[in-house]
Amino acid sequence: MVKDLSRLVDENGIYAAVAVDQRGALRNLLGDKGTPENLSLFKKLVSEVLTPHGSSFLVDPEYGLDAAKAKDEKAGLILSYEQTGYDQSRPGRLPRLIEDQSVRRLVEAGADAVKFLLYYDVDEADEINQKKQALIERVGTECQAENVPFLLEILTYDDSIGDEKGEAYAKVRPHKVNEAMRVFSEPRFQVDTLKVEIPVNMNFVEGFGDKAVMTQAEAAEAFKAQDAATNIPYIYLSGGVSAQLFMDSLQFAADHGAHFNGILCGRATWKGATTALADAGEEAAKAWLESEGLDNLTALNEVNVKTATPVQF
Repeated sequence: MVKDLSRLVDENGIYAAVAVDQRGALRNLLGDKGTPENLSLFKKLVSEVLTPHGSSFLVDPEYGLDAAKAKDEKAGLILSYEQTGYDQSRPGRLPRLIEDQSVRRLVEAGADAVKFLLYYDVDEADEINQKKQALIERVGTECQAENVPFLLEILTYDDSIGDEKGEAYAKVRPHKVNEAMRVFSEPRFQVDTLKVEIPVNMNFVEGFGDKAVMTQAEAAEAFKAQDAATNIPYIYLSGGVSAQLFMDSLQFAADHGAHFNGILCGRATWKGATTALADAGEEAAKAWLESEGLDNLTALNEVNVKTATPVQF
């Protein structure tokens, strides 16, 4: 059954979604102001200011239900189903479901789609990857039973390298990202949209960063390979890079054969507001979002609509 994605995309059929489902990362950004109350408050501020300018809104059910109620009515609601982070008591970055949730409960809370974040290394031991694949099969089956779209977010890594932002990982990132997409595009997982990383670290691409480990021609090949790795819609996450670098990356992707279907970004739009909230309080954070945050989102939307490919229903 093909799911209806119309609540998640804009009038052009493109994902232009706002994400503030971070929990651990947001707590870290807020520092000693990272209380549960401030997490909820910050998410609500982002929702109020930015969702009128987005196609949909991704937030978690743990701290974000007030934000979900505050979103613009035209924006679809995507709710997260994973706990923040991963199980650190065992190797393999194993994921965990939010214990008091199910897809049915998320739908009852208003979800137009369910998102699950998975850390995945295609080169990890099969024993670990089979556990992850089995969990994604379960989530996909739950989403199918409730007839709600399933968005799978994949964050790649290699524990033998570490530092996913560094030079060594930049050399293997195309392989890690594109092969993970290939795996989870298989029908057995019932994923409706993949939320994925750009397949190269643009900070290490010739002409983009201070140090190049990849030519622009090699980067272009990585984008073409990514597009060939899946036959389902895929969208880009910003991964915490600056709004400008993310926009440059989208343009490069579109120019080199990536038929991505839009973006779902968070920190690239609102990160500065966390400092404002921590240092000066609610009104300062709201003012930052209404100025720089909205400017960031507007600029990203302008690039997105020129570079993304509409979802085919």
